[in-house]
Amino acid sequence: MMSGDNGAQEFLPAVVNALRTHDNLIVLAVGKEEVLMPFLENEPFFKSGRIELVPATEVVEMDDAPQSALRNKKDSSMRVAINCVKDGKADAAMSAGNTGALLATAKFVLKTLPGIMRPAICTSIPSLRSRGYVHMLDLGANVDVTPEHLYQFAVMGSLLSSAVSLDPRPKVSLMNIGTEAMKGNELVRGTVPLMEASDLNYVGFTEPDGIFFDDVDVIVSDGFTGNIALKTLEGTVKMIVKQLSNSFKKNLFTKCAAVVSMPVLKDLKNGMDPRKHNGASLLGLRGIVVKSHGNADRISFQNAIEISVKLVEQQIIEKMRKQFESAENGQLDE
Repeated sequence: MMSGDNGAQEFLPAVVNALRTHDNLIVLAVGKEEVLMPFLENEPFFKSGRIELVPATEVVEMDDAPQSALRNKKDSSMRVAINCVKDGKADAAMSAGNTGALLATAKFVLKTLPGIMRPAICTSIPSLRSRGYVHMLDLGANVDVTPEHLYQFAVMGSLLSSAVSLDPRPKVSLMNIGTEAMKGNELVRGTVPLMEASDLNYVGFTEPDGIFFDDVDVIVSDGFTGNIALKTLEGTVKMIVKQLSNSFKKNLFTKCAAVVSMPVLKDLKNGMDPRKHNGASLLGLRGIVVKSHGNADRISFQNAIEISVKLVEQQIIEKMRKQFESAENGQLDE
């Protein structure tokens, strides 16, 4: 509850809304007691025990180096929250804090599942296909990878997509600079045989301009490429919104056009609202950890809570454990 740009005053309303939605949900609010108590003391959910205060004396700042936070802030709200998952006190941990520190801490405390070489960051991105989104990974956890890593990311992404959408056979693709078989670097071309030999519903390549349009559920790439693609998409959306705003302000005629177009513009904004897709999962760990945007407001933060709840309800960790145990035994039961 301490990390991110907005802090407890914005996160608590999200927690309350999530508790109203889920009757069996209990939230452990982790942070400095002197900061959180003024927000909690008059909250009915706190009085009834559905919000429990878990004290932590330190905070990982957004500019803290990951290894420094791991070594020097062992009682940070981030570390204490992840410890709750390790100790079985919580089913999932969620934070809007420093991404690098969260990944390093989660990997150190929880460890990776047996058979998984590296964890990966996965989130949903708006799409024009009927489902309205596509899952994409890795988004920055692993810059240098091998074909075996990409294949494991594909398996984890497929399991996550299936848990969220309840589709047992989500379509999986590799991000590439073209759709032809000869396109791509050695990493991508080396991953194709692993994908084709598996039980994944592998459908081929997705070009970057197809992220919004292709009929796929999961797009797989290395963390360097995925992070650049994600930030490019986010920047493009911001540019379009800014350009539209400037265009409608040019003169009286364009301002009148803006009034007439308002229903369409609101629908466009609603469909591309990044708050609806907030919540990136750190896949491959022995516990559920979800990363919220650092600048998350209450709508964004609640969405990340909803993702955490869904992953718990769908037993994503156990499904991954079974999948990779089967793979180690030479069986693919995707």
